[in-house]
Amino acid sequence: MPVLPWDHILVTSCTVQRRVTKSQFWDELGAEERNRFLADLSYLDPEELRDHCRGAAEAASRCSSPQDRLDELMEPVPMEFIGGVCRSDKKTLDDWENEGFLQISLNRVAVLLLAGGQGTRLGVPYPKGMYNVGLPSGKTLYQIQAERIRKVQELASTRHDSMCKVPWYIMTSEFTLEPTEKFFKENNYFNLDPSDVVMFEQRMIPAVTFDGKVILEGKGKIAMAPDGNGGLYRALVDNGILEDMKKRGVQYLHVYCVDNILVKMADPVFIGFCVKKGADCGAKVVEKAYPAEPVGVVCRVDGVYQVVEYSEVLPETTALRGPGGGLLYSAGNICNHFFTLEFLMDVAQNFEGKLKQHVALKKVPFVDAKGTAVKPDKPNGIKMEKFVFDVFQFSRNFVVFEVLREEEFSPLKNADGAPVDTPTTARRSLLNQHYRWVLAAEASFVDPQRESISPPKSGTELDEDSQPTCEISPLISYFGEGLEKLLKGRTLESPFVLDESLAEEILRAS
Repeated sequence: MPVLPWDHILVTSCTVQRRVTKSQFWDELGAEERNRFLADLSYLDPEELRDHCRGAAEAASRCSSPQDRLDELMEPVPMEFIGGVCRSDKKTLDDWENEGFLQISLNRVAVLLLAGGQGTRLGVPYPKGMYNVGLPSGKTLYQIQAERIRKVQELASTRHDSMCKVPWYIMTSEFTLEPTEKFFKENNYFNLDPSDVVMFEQRMIPAVTFDGKVILEGKGKIAMAPDGNGGLYRALVDNGILEDMKKRGVQYLHVYCVDNILVKMADPVFIGFCVKKGADCGAKVVEKAYPAEPVGVVCRVDGVYQVVEYSEVLPETTALRGPGGGLLYSAGNICNHFFTLEFLMDVAQNFEGKLKQHVALKKVPFVDAKGTAVKPDKPNGIKMEKFVFDVFQFSRNFVVFEVLREEEFSPLKNADGAPVDTPTTARRSLLNQHYRWVLAAEASFVDPQRESISPPKSGTELDEDSQPTCEISPLISYFGEGLEKLLKGRTLESPFVLDESLAEEILRAS
C-alpha cells in the first residue's frame, strides 16, 4: 500500500517547517489539498514521528513473540486499601457519602469524561455519547450523564445550603469534537451552564505499517487515530485544562468512560472514600463474573499497582481462589477512577513520557497504488495507544473501591447481535435498576388487565420482556433516593416514566 516513510518528511533550517517531497500522488493534489496535507504534517514533530514509527514496528514485532508472564510477580490489592458497598457497614458508607457531598458543595469536585473513541464496533458514524439505546424517554448517554450532574449538584447544594457546580471536562478527538460540540449546543447543554462544560481534544497519531511507515488514508491524507485514553495526560497540558481546574478550585477528579450507562457522576461515596483515605489515585472495580472473563484486574505486580490484562497471565492464575472461596484476582477494572489535581499535575509534569505504549493491530483504510480507497478485511496496520490506568504505578496512596456490577457497570461497545455490551444489554441494565428502585420504594405494578405483577424473587435475573418497563429521570433520583414520597403505596402501569412533570403532578395530588 502507498505509505509515507520518514524520508518524505524533511525539516528546513530555523523555520522548522515540514515539506513533502514529490510522491506518487503529489501531482494529483490540488492546491487546497496540498495545503491541507502540509498543514496536517505541520502538527507532527519530526523526532517524535521517527520514534513513533520505529517504536510501533518494534512493538508489533514483540507481539508476535512469546511474552513474559506476570503470574509470579502478582499479588492482590491488600485488604486495608479496599472499600466497597458490600464490604463496609452503613455508617461507614454514610460517612463517606457525607464527605463526598461536602467536597462537592465546596466546588472541589469535577468530572472528566473520556470520549475520544470512534465507536467503530457500535457501527454508528457519530460519537457514542449521542447514542439512544431505546429508553422510553429517548434519552442519549450524554443527556443521562448531564442530568446526573445536575442532580448531584442539587443534592450537595441542599445538604449544605450552598450553590455549587461540578464542572464537566470532556476529552474528545478529531473525530468526536465537532459533532459533540454541535450536539451540546443543539440541546442547550442539557440545561447545564455552558461555561462549566469544557471540551478539549486529545492528540492524533499516525497509523503505521508493520514495517514502520505511515499509512496514507487518502492521496493527501495520513491515516490518524487518537492516542488512547491515556492520551489524557498530555491533552490536559496541551489544552491548559490543569490550569483551568486550578483556577476553579478543583481538587478532586472523577474520570470515566462515556459508554457506561450506569455511571454515577461525581459519586459522593467514592469521592468521600478516597478523600477520607488520603488517596491521590483510586479505582472503582467490579467483581469478575468468572475466571476467564476478558477484563483486566487491578492488582500489584512486583509491589507496584497496575491493571493486568487476562492475556498476560495463565488460566490457572485467573482461577485461583482466596481464603473465602472467591477469586483471588477478582477486582475487574471498569475505567472509573479518582485522581487528585495534585497527582494529575505530577503525572503530566514528571511521568507522562514514561507511560507504556500499547499495540493495537487494526484494519486501517488506505489507498492502493492506483489511488483507490481500500477497506481491508484483516489487520494491516498498527495503532499505538496509552491507557488511562497506567498511571497507577506512580501513586503514593492508591485505593480500590468495589461496587456492584448490576448497579454501576453496563458498557455500550457492540452493536445488537453481539452477546454482550450492546444497546439492548445497556437498556436492560438501566430499566432493571429503576425497577428495583420502584420496588424498594414500596410501589407495585399491574398488567394491562389490572392484575397484580409479583416482584421477582431475590437473586432472580430480571427479564426486560417479562417485567414492567420503568424509567426514572436522573433529575428525580440520582441513585434511588427520594422515591418513597412519590411512589410508596402506588399502583403503576407499564411503561412507567417518572420525569419532572409527573413528579410535580404526583406531589400536587398528594
